[in-house]
Amino acid sequence: MSAPPSPPVPPRPEDGAGRALTVPLGGTSRLRADAARNRNRLLEEAARLVAEGGVASLTMEAVAAAAQVGKGTVSRRFGNRAGLLYALLDHHERCLQTTFLSGPPPVGPGAPPAERLKAFGPAVLRHEYSRQDLYAAINAGLDRGYAAPVHQARLAHVVLLLRQARIGGDADLLGHTLLGCLDTALVRYLITERGMSLERLEAGWADLVDRVIAGGAAAEPEAASGTN
Repeated sequence: MSAPPSPPVPPRPEDGAGRALTVPLGGTSRLRADAARNRNRLLEEAARLVAEGGVASLTMEAVAAAAQVGKGTVSRRFGNRAGLLYALLDHHERCLQTTFLSGPPPVGPGAPPAERLKAFGPAVLRHEYSRQDLYAAINAGLDRGYAAPVHQARLAHVVLLLRQARIGGDADLLGHTLLGCLDTALVRYLITERGMSLERLEAGWADLVDRVIAGGAAAEPEAASGTN
């Protein structure tokens, strides 16, 4: 699936090494300010339609009617329904990334790394669960594998917090392991088939982060003593 044009990309929050972390799903081409506003208005109407009636209610005609524009305007901006779904997910992901990269603590900067890591899990859980129909509708057509931009942005953030918390061990591997607990399909299964609540999954995430941080802190003195 070819990606639709992306909205203007604001200055990206950076990690400790000065690397930009926010990763859009689509390209990074900039639109004129008026075109960007119109695109965002269409996406806001699309998000409202999905929130009120589910993904099944999202059609090019419905978005055009809600935004009081012609269907051709929606088609020119997003191509087809698949492109509209793709753009809507991109829009939601940008909002989530802004929250954990530059939003208020404890999810955003200003809290200790361990606290930010604890808050990150529930933020992702609730973000994806509240939009599970959207993710399910496009999972088959959208590469959400380990090399996908969305996964890479989340991984970079988790690994950065692990390193800031000065854990011992392989931060990259631990980052992948932690993100596995937030996998969309796994969360959906645990909630719908195993009857677990979001609160239970959030508590489990916090417990796991505590164990990872505590284990890393305990390993550091042992590693240091072994080098003397």
